[in-house]
Amino acid sequence: MTIERKTCTAPDGVEIVYSAAGAGTIGLVFIHGGLANRGFWDGELRRFAGEYRVLAPDLAGHGESGSNRVKWGMPEFGGDVRAMVEAEGLKKLVLFGNSLGGPVAVEAALQLPGRVLGVVGVDTFHSLAYKMSSEEAAQRAEAFRKNYADSIHAMTAQLFHPDADPALIDDAEQRMSRTPPETAYQMFLCLANYDVAACVGRLQAPLRAINGDLYAIDLEGVRKTKPDFEAVIMKHMGHYPMLERPEEFDQHVADVARALAH
Repeated sequence: MTIERKTCTAPDGVEIVYSAAGAGTIGLVFIHGGLANRGFWDGELRRFAGEYRVLAPDLAGHGESGSNRVKWGMPEFGGDVRAMVEAEGLKKLVLFGNSLGGPVAVEAALQLPGRVLGVVGVDTFHSLAYKMSSEEAAQRAEAFRKNYADSIHAMTAQLFHPDADPALIDDAEQRMSRTPPETAYQMFLCLANYDVAACVGRLQAPLRAINGDLYAIDLEGVRKTKPDFEAVIMKHMGHYPMLERPEEFDQHVADVARALAH
């Protein structure tokens, strides 16, 4: 099985680099979180290429994709995914999004009406009630701009259980450290006052989640906005289940994908 490196152009002209593997009438799209990259999903491309067309983009400013974006925002990240899906000609797909990638998947689904069979958050959608204030967004953005290495280190430490494999934590930190500091700055700024509940409320496709238990999920709260919401909770799991326990995680992916796609 070969993972192809492909490119497409986002609606605002930014070049988007993505990985692609497999074939099939149904696509599985895996969207990384903030400051991550498409390489977080290499295991899933290999695991599911036998049954699906599997795609994983680098969002603008991340990985190999361009960073020459003028207006940064969640709808624009959704446009990155839309551009890839349209370039591939996929008519039926399930969107998986880790962390920030969850809301990005919702934004993409809203831009791809009639094509998305479901949106699956991966350690995200714990609550739809929280909105980051402009002040907090600016503070976080400035912290990352002022001292990127320390900010990445502090953030990564909060994404794993205390007894997680130190090598795994270090690997995640090193991966995220390769993201340009300016991307972190723009990403946090564009989260100011972002209303994920409003976007989820417009979502026509089913909403699911495969989450760790590091942070509690407000299941009933999410269902007030999206009554069909269902979540699988992986015990003693942090923010990156695809890295921590990939076989177990992939089984959940397979189960959710099959339920949504067939």
